[in-house]
Amino acid sequence: MSILEDLKLQYKLGGITNRLIYWNVGCFLISLIFFYQYQGGQFNYPTWIALNTDASHFLLAPWTFLTYAFFHDGFMHLFFNMIVLNFSSQLFLTYFTQKQLLGLYVLGAIFAGLFFVTTYYFLNISTGIVGASAAIMAILMAVTVYQPLMQVRLLLIGNVKLWHITAVILILDLMQFRLGNMGGHISHIAGAFFGFVFIKALQNGTDLSKIVSAIIDFFMNLFNKSNKTPFKKVHKNYAAPIEKRTSRIVTKDKSQQQIDEILDKISQSGYDSLTKEEKEFLFKVGK
Repeated sequence: MSILEDLKLQYKLGGITNRLIYWNVGCFLISLIFFYQYQGGQFNYPTWIALNTDASHFLLAPWTFLTYAFFHDGFMHLFFNMIVLNFSSQLFLTYFTQKQLLGLYVLGAIFAGLFFVTTYYFLNISTGIVGASAAIMAILMAVTVYQPLMQVRLLLIGNVKLWHITAVILILDLMQFRLGNMGGHISHIAGAFFGFVFIKALQNGTDLSKIVSAIIDFFMNLFNKSNKTPFKKVHKNYAAPIEKRTSRIVTKDKSQQQIDEILDKISQSGYDSLTKEEKEFLFKVGK
């Protein structure tokens, strides 16, 4: 099996976690080709991909409230996000479904994007943002709220409670508010808050992820209908019945079986031992 075939198999069988990682890595590779400025050593994302706080941009490109969550501004940014995504998703899927994971990722990204844009609007600051951190924080916070005392084994540290890990990440975000990338840290906090709301709503009987599932199912059914072949009218022909080939096969099998039995009888007792009907049968067959 080639590497490409192995990757295809992992994508197909690995579940939504693998697919999210593939999508993020794929978008990063695309951005290296089209949006990376090798002279300046940085990414320059257009406003139809990155989420921009300027209303003239996000109103014309509302899909950026989701697309920004699949692009990153550097390899290390992507690398650490994918590690946390894999970690938090595996914990989340211990208790919830694949559809709920995808729904939470999408809704967490959108909610964090809306919060980010609203905050910067009141601050009168125009900037852009990319990264899956907010959506990932929604997943991590959701499973933490659901099972805060879950024991997680960390390399070189040992067993720690899940809420300790989440708390450390949130505290680091709060401490770095004024050190740079304030927009990113705001979106992280917003994503974590949505994860909290998602679980509380779920515990009260409301599954917010069904919104995303319903939209995806709608478009899937739409494409499936368009790919179906048009209805063809079948005209029956009553002119003459068609002889079934199976009857010939059955007749041939029975005749051959009778011939074999007669030949066995001849080999054992001779030709004279045959009955009149058997002799007539051999005569007809030999014609």
